[in-house]
Amino acid sequence: MWRSILALGKSLLDSLRDLAPIILVITFFQLVVLQQPIPNLAGLLGGTVLVTLGLTFFIYGLEMGLFPIGESMAQAFSQKGSVFWLLLFAFTLGFSTTVAEPALIAVAAEAAKVAANGGMIVSTEKAMESYATGLRLTVAISVGLAIVIGVLRILRGWPIHFLIIGGYAGIVVMTAFAPPAIIGIAYDSGGVTTSTITVPLVTALGVGLASSIRGRNPMVDGFGLIAFASLTPMIFVMGYGMII
Repeated sequence: MWRSILALGKSLLDSLRDLAPIILVITFFQLVVLQQPIPNLAGLLGGTVLVTLGLTFFIYGLEMGLFPIGESMAQAFSQKGSVFWLLLFAFTLGFSTTVAEPALIAVAAEAAKVAANGGMIVSTEKAMESYATGLRLTVAISVGLAIVIGVLRILRGWPIHFLIIGGYAGIVVMTAFAPPAIIGIAYDSGGVTTSTITVPLVTALGVGLASSIRGRNPMVDGFGLIAFASLTPMIFVMGYGMII
């Protein structure tokens, strides 16, 4: 129990250290550059405390639960020797974590509102919900396929730079043909998918898989899945924009 308390205390100190530069920057520009008092100081302090606690518990939860289970499941699937079940697990993990990603939900909802205001879709609640859902599902499917490609790369030992260069070359080509209104959303979708929920589990999957396969180096082969998860949504969302 004392070990858990000490680990939680360390996470709290780490969170304070990570947030300190942000607090200092905001305070400096507000008081020195703008020379204005900080508005709603009590609310700002309360929010800072909540953010610190939330970040602390989140990081501690990752280290205690999500990272170990992701690594252990990857190792169990590799020991089972079934590529089909491993790839199915990789796809469903990427799909489910992306659908639940808060950042993607927010961006999809905002994109639906802007599309309705711009006349791209009918300005009704149903149309906006359908647009946002379609965007989220498109991104989720793309991330699922990205994780499958990443797992195959680990299994086969493919060099990551060729796959990444080829993917971004495809993005450049598609940008020339995609509707201008969807390009920015597509690029942002690549960033918001690799956020709070997706990154820990996908990283744990890659490291655990590379650690359990003979001849694979976790540092060399275990990382890189997030790069695929950032790349494929751009391609799929631009394709989604061309279709709709």
